[in-house]
Amino acid sequence: MVSSMERTTLVTGATGFVGSAVVRTLLAAGHTVRVLVRKGSNRRNLADLDVHVVEGDLENPHSLKTAVAGCQFLFHVAADYRLWVRDPAAMLRTNVEGTRSLMRAAVDAGATRVVYTSSVATLGHRLDGPADETTPSTLADMPGAYKRSKFLAEEEVRRMIAKEGLPAVIVNPSTPIGPGDIKPTPTGRLIVEAASGKIPAYVDTGLNVVHVDDVAAGHLLALEKGTIGERYVLGGDDLPLAEILAIIARTAGRRPPSIRLPRLPLYPLAIVAEAWGRISGREPMLTLDGLKMAKWHMWFSSAKAEQVLGYRHRPAEQAINDAYQWFRQAGYCR
Repeated sequence: MVSSMERTTLVTGATGFVGSAVVRTLLAAGHTVRVLVRKGSNRRNLADLDVHVVEGDLENPHSLKTAVAGCQFLFHVAADYRLWVRDPAAMLRTNVEGTRSLMRAAVDAGATRVVYTSSVATLGHRLDGPADETTPSTLADMPGAYKRSKFLAEEEVRRMIAKEGLPAVIVNPSTPIGPGDIKPTPTGRLIVEAASGKIPAYVDTGLNVVHVDDVAAGHLLALEKGTIGERYVLGGDDLPLAEILAIIARTAGRRPPSIRLPRLPLYPLAIVAEAWGRISGREPMLTLDGLKMAKWHMWFSSAKAEQVLGYRHRPAEQAINDAYQWFRQAGYCR
């Protein structure tokens, strides 16, 4: 078991949604926390937190070496998380090459444990039940730049564990929601739009919904109890999209959408939405890759994390309510 006594811990992505939750969890557990922050980034999520800020960037290997120097532990949470991008190559540079550079810096600095934040996006799908860490997948199964980048990044981490002695544990969060989603993430946008009455219909798909603070707690458990080279799904409740939207509507005092749309006729609309996104620079709500992913009920089991790490999660409805209340108080919802 890993002890956090008098150890400095570096967290990347600390200004973001999951990363800031990890920082709060580490501080509560007594860690001395250093955070890698891009110059000019929104630091709202770090306000009033007792952390040491180091400016740097995943595309600047020298800054990564400076940030990780003297750190015993590393939580690599940073990632470009968007389901549509104008330039997929930029996402690959951040999520894959940046991860490789940071992991190499951690090995060179003598870090004793790394927790790498991957995603359930790297896992395969099952027709007979929820997927887990053993469900096979290949790069060909990954639609879109985000899923491809996370798959390749996790493969690189696993290669470095086997070949270069990287002391890493991998966690695969499902769909985190909750307070602090300042960007917001694609899932946060779904909550904001649904709570504002802007989603009148839905497609037949499903998500595994988990509270961001439970994901953060799972990161700490992975540090303390995880086995190097293993990966652990950090998930919550499996819900159909229709039920998720109904919970949001009920929480916001609105009527839930009642129109179920077939997926295939939406492809022409997604093409138009992406074309407008390239012109306007705004991420479209409807994308081709999103429709491809909606083919599957993206349901996952956290049984391994529960049995090995002692991981637990709260009900999805509580997570949705906490997310909505934060968005409402922060002025995202009408």
